[in-house]
Amino acid sequence: MERDTDAGPSTLIEWLAGDECYALDDAGLADELGRRLRAAGLPLNHVGLYLRTLHPEIIGHTIVWAPNEPARIYARRYDIVRSAAYLENPVRRVLETKEPLVLRVGTQKDESWTQIDIFKGRHLVEFVMLPLCSSDALPSAVSFAMTSSNGFTAAQRDALYRIVPALRNACELRTLRKVERTLLDTYLGTLTGRRILEGRVRRGEVETFEAALMLCDLRGFTELSNRLPSERVLELLDAYFDCVIPAVNEVGGEVIKFMGDAVLAFFYRENASAACAAALQGALAALDSLRGLSVPDAELRAGIALHYGMVSYGNIG
Repeated sequence: MERDTDAGPSTLIEWLAGDECYALDDAGLADELGRRLRAAGLPLNHVGLYLRTLHPEIIGHTIVWAPNEPARIYARRYDIVRSAAYLENPVRRVLETKEPLVLRVGTQKDESWTQIDIFKGRHLVEFVMLPLCSSDALPSAVSFAMTSSNGFTAAQRDALYRIVPALRNACELRTLRKVERTLLDTYLGTLTGRRILEGRVRRGEVETFEAALMLCDLRGFTELSNRLPSERVLELLDAYFDCVIPAVNEVGGEVIKFMGDAVLAFFYRENASAACAAALQGALAALDSLRGLSVPDAELRAGIALHYGMVSYGNIG
């Protein structure tokens, strides 16, 4: 049954711009968007949000909704861009051209893309895929689909087109917030990133507290870098950091600086013995992980120094 095609979009646009939508996480946004579109009379069986991000390992997130199911979130790693699933997916065309696309299954020459994880077994017949992007933002997109052989009416397509600007703004805002946190956490650390977002950026604004420090230094790095090609040296550094960083993070430590092949981290607890225990646990876990790493052209070993005392932390210089 088709309902008022004007009242539905207007109400949705108001919701997308409101506080209730702002407070939702990605899954909540997809869930509520799908539910509200269905309530407005659009016989949808699929909503997909394809949100690009800035992350060292993840190119973007796909959030998928279907009626009577919780939204599913897929973190897409960079290697997906080399896969057939990505190259053949029409969503890629929408992301790259920033042009809308309407597709009907059964009329395309190559429809292998309908077998990827988010579409397989869904029996979707018609898709409306729309870009969600402004001139200076990361390209994102949304897809709407139904299982009915009738497809979307002109009024239903128009309703979907009308909500796109408000949906784009809602997605762009949450994407920017996530990128902001991700970049700060990745390159400055979780605690430092949080303090920056709280506004503690003034030069000379320094806190002093007691913490355990860990300095982890790769042994024989000069010999290694002289003997092996630079590309291989960087690969080995990545493998070395993959042993050390998780060991620090898993016990609540925070890496605050990379110094060539060395890692400086700190462990803060209210109790001095707890901080020291966490630092020791992290150091031993890092060494165990390195011992378990086997590469054909190098032996990666590290020396670790631990210290507990007063540190000054903030925007210095």
